[in-house]
Amino acid sequence: MIKEQDYLKGIASRCIDLSKKNGATDVAVQVIHSISESVNFRNQKLDESNRSDNLGVSITTFINKKKSSISSSNLLEDNIKILIERCIETTKNTPEDEYNSLPDKNLLAKSVDELNLYDQTHVSNDNKIEFLNKIEASAASQQNIDNTETDFTETKSNFILANSDGFINGYKTSNFSASCVAVSKQNGAMERDYEFSNKRHLSDLDKPETIGAEAAKKANKKLNPQKIKSEKIGVIFDKRISKGILSVLSNAISAGAIARGTSFLKSKLESEVFSKNINIYDDPNLNKGLGSRSFDGEGIKCKKLQLIENGVLKHYLVDTYYGNKLKMQSNGRAGGTSNLFFKNGNVSYHELLNSTKRNLYITETIGHGVNLVTGDYSVGATGFLVENGEFQHPVSEITIAGNFKEIFKNITLADDLEFKYSINAPTVLIEGLVVAGK
Repeated sequence: MIKEQDYLKGIASRCIDLSKKNGATDVAVQVIHSISESVNFRNQKLDESNRSDNLGVSITTFINKKKSSISSSNLLEDNIKILIERCIETTKNTPEDEYNSLPDKNLLAKSVDELNLYDQTHVSNDNKIEFLNKIEASAASQQNIDNTETDFTETKSNFILANSDGFINGYKTSNFSASCVAVSKQNGAMERDYEFSNKRHLSDLDKPETIGAEAAKKANKKLNPQKIKSEKIGVIFDKRISKGILSVLSNAISAGAIARGTSFLKSKLESEVFSKNINIYDDPNLNKGLGSRSFDGEGIKCKKLQLIENGVLKHYLVDTYYGNKLKMQSNGRAGGTSNLFFKNGNVSYHELLNSTKRNLYITETIGHGVNLVTGDYSVGATGFLVENGEFQHPVSEITIAGNFKEIFKNITLADDLEFKYSINAPTVLIEGLVVAGK
């Protein structure tokens, strides 16, 4: 069973009281309890079953502008006392940093919003196994499928965040996820692909038969890939890949990167960085959202932000420390974004495929080839050649290159946005990327 709020609050309050008695001027504490159970299948046979139960505390003590942190999974009273003594001693010997502080009391969340993030349903091991059997059977029944691997994971967690300014609050969350990796084989050649579903509530998970069939279908489509010549071409990113564009944006507009001067978007606030028809939001208040939260990692109330408005950058992602450095108020983004997404585009998926006579449709990228300082982008990729809106054949062993300063300005969005992740994007067309092939 997940520990209840009163138990976690008791530990947090004790840590704050002991820290203050030992000389801390300010204290922040987080206490987390999580239980995760997973079952793995391989080739329709049980491969592994695991359960983890993690209970831990993280304590940050301040002595004026000095700060240090310590954490432990041993919550016995004597150990907590030793932890705090060590943390205080370390704090005393840490150099002062004028930007260290607790968050502004006026910005702290007063309550927890009801965002429907917790489902108390427990899936027995037998029912997890039954679910995976259905996924495996569905995938294995498809032509050319040589190998399958599936997973079902259930996670429940509860936490308390507290500080010496009187803030103490937290809430429960749950996650249910199921995935399938399918390997297809034909004429000695093999390809792999996957499908998954991840939800806050069990009842919202995709059907197991759908997960298995989709994984097999995607793996089979990749069989017999061909190479193409190097060229400059329009590139369409599948929704699984297009969300990476938003990951780059979030990293580039983090207050830390801006304060350090390590972002290609430094000094771009209120500047047009996307084309005028692009709007991007970060919304922590989505019902059942995978990134939804009432407050950030410092306890500051989270509100919906329109980060990009008609192509213009309106906000950085600001926490307390870097907000102090930049002389900006925190906007509740300690720890990054919540539910980050493009506003839907104005063209259909099929219209996007037909927007140019010839383009590449990318389903997988390899590597993390982004230089955040310059915006340069280069990754390996696989996908499909599309001509006149029709998929012609799989393509492999290519490299895509460009620069995000230009990529952001040349994005066309389809209208097929779905919320499957905490970062979500519709299918995206980017004009004029360089593709290196054979």
